[in-house]
Amino acid sequence: MTKPVKKSVLVGMSGGIDSTAVCCMLLEQGYRVEGLTFVTCDSGLDAAADAALLATRLGIPHHVADVRVRFRETVVNPFVDSYLSGLTPNPCVNCNRLVKFALLEEWADRLGCHHIATGHYVKVQENGGKYYIVTGDDDRKDQSYFLWRLTQQQLSRVLFPLGGMEKPQVVEYLDSKGMQHVSRGGESMEVCFIPGDYRDFLRENVPGIDARFGDGAFVDSAGRVLGRHKGYPFYTIGQRKGLGIALGYPAYVIKINPAKNTVMLGSEEQLVAHYMLVEEPEWTGGLPDGLTVRVRYRSRPIGCDAPVPTGDGRWLVRLHIPASAITPGQSAVFYRGNTVVGGAFIADQRGINQWIPEND
Repeated sequence: MTKPVKKSVLVGMSGGIDSTAVCCMLLEQGYRVEGLTFVTCDSGLDAAADAALLATRLGIPHHVADVRVRFRETVVNPFVDSYLSGLTPNPCVNCNRLVKFALLEEWADRLGCHHIATGHYVKVQENGGKYYIVTGDDDRKDQSYFLWRLTQQQLSRVLFPLGGMEKPQVVEYLDSKGMQHVSRGGESMEVCFIPGDYRDFLRENVPGIDARFGDGAFVDSAGRVLGRHKGYPFYTIGQRKGLGIALGYPAYVIKINPAKNTVMLGSEEQLVAHYMLVEEPEWTGGLPDGLTVRVRYRSRPIGCDAPVPTGDGRWLVRLHIPASAITPGQSAVFYRGNTVVGGAFIADQRGINQWIPEND
């Protein structure tokens, strides 16, 4: 292991707009910059080649980490297993902690880089010996929702140069550097390893999935059979389109029961809830007052009470205003103002009524 130099940084480099801008900015700030590109799937080989060319142009060392096996074991397989368990996962949350930032740390130590950096639109602040994720200035690009599981060790050495910028400013900055060929590039996909519909991805990765899970029952909240579905892994809470059933009124997926192979349909009103159950919570410091929570990426923050343990490994959260389509498997990310103070996974909501006070 090389002794780290204080003004040195390893940048997660995709070859795209944001990471290229980060490299340029840090070079201007006097850092010794190196780039690291992750190959997480076969299509990532082209991105690695593009990043290598950019690194040559910038005059910085470039490294490639082929982590296809690790990525499949850590991210892809759990993603598939979640759908087979009736959940709707968000793989980016676990990938950031267990793959991207973990690898950046490992390689930074190996290369003697003091800091790590990425092109996420967020900030990090230290307060009372704790490091906190803070929302980025660009509301449309803020990515704090995906980073709630980063460790204190990871946050203590990370730089987020784009946190105080908006996307058009980043594009303009790259243009000023003569990199229009990069600034005019497309945005990255939300789930990098799925080029199209996740259902097609499941079929490719779970042989016989249609025969194994298909031909279950659509039911209503009273248990009455409404029709047949194509397999519960192909549906998500709140889904209205593509159900393959006509009931004469707008119907939404309101519950998925893998044990019974049923998908419950109901009205939009039945999707609304004042309470939710979460699990595996992580907090930075104690539980503060004045919490808000996001139940999905880009959802507006909702005021809430601090979670209360139910005794069965889950925690009950009371929402100050109702939320729609609370989806097991997604993340509930808690904020105080613009600061991320914790997060949890939205749990199976079965049995929630026993924890709700009678007067509610």
